[in-house]
Amino acid sequence: MQRPFSQVDVFTDVPYAGNPVAVVLDGEGLSETEMQRFAHWTNLSETTFVLPPGEAGADYRARIFTPMAELPFAGHPTLGTCHAWLSAGRGSEPPPEVIVQECGAGLVAIRRTGARLAFAAPPLIRSGPVEEALVEHLASLLRIQPGAIVDAQWVDNGPGWVAVLLESAEAVLALRPGLVDLDVGVVGPHPDGEPEAFEVRAFLPKDGSTVEDPVTGSLNASLAEWLLESGRASAPYVASQGTALGRSGRVHVSRDDDGTIWVGGGTVTCIAGQVDL
Repeated sequence: MQRPFSQVDVFTDVPYAGNPVAVVLDGEGLSETEMQRFAHWTNLSETTFVLPPGEAGADYRARIFTPMAELPFAGHPTLGTCHAWLSAGRGSEPPPEVIVQECGAGLVAIRRTGARLAFAAPPLIRSGPVEEALVEHLASLLRIQPGAIVDAQWVDNGPGWVAVLLESAEAVLALRPGLVDLDVGVVGPHPDGEPEAFEVRAFLPKDGSTVEDPVTGSLNASLAEWLLESGRASAPYVASQGTALGRSGRVHVSRDDDGTIWVGGGTVTCIAGQVDL
């Protein structure tokens, strides 16, 4: 069966500079096995399938798969899926200012802000300081001295992130990690006056090796909560990610008066057509 398909670059206004996600815009009738097989074939960090919503208030339902497993939530697939859904002319006309996506983590609000989309950061399911033994372990994984770690916190909003703060963006970009056994996010401030406030990198274990994610919505969402609550950042701010990989991802973070944190960026369709599934 021919199904509408697109590949969207996320957290960028320039094609091929961000983090791509594959989107199948009609996932009805596909089994979980078929979805997983296709996600494995695309070999992107995530592939999503759009389905009719099952919960009141949702505009659509998204199932999010890595090449190996289904995820309850992920940031750049959320924005990329919404972009594809809007580009296909789904929903009302004109499009609403806020779109609600149903996913494994529940209902996620996505806000249209000019040319960008932003999702409301989900709550942390684990937070708090990291014990000293784990700080030393993280330092060994990153191949730095423990004293180079300014702070470390659990910032898990689903994927299991543990965050490490270094003294500068330069120190973040200098990292050459070894084999990681945790999902590790690293952040460091750029000098005052730079367009970007922070540099972010994300390291994950995969098939016995370490992979670096180009631009990570879920990590930036959880980092934002930590950095804002600790007073290390003030909203709005922009984080850069993907620099070490030759990408130029830009993550825009803002916070409403009610405390809601929004994580957004540009979205660009790079491939559009049909897929036989």
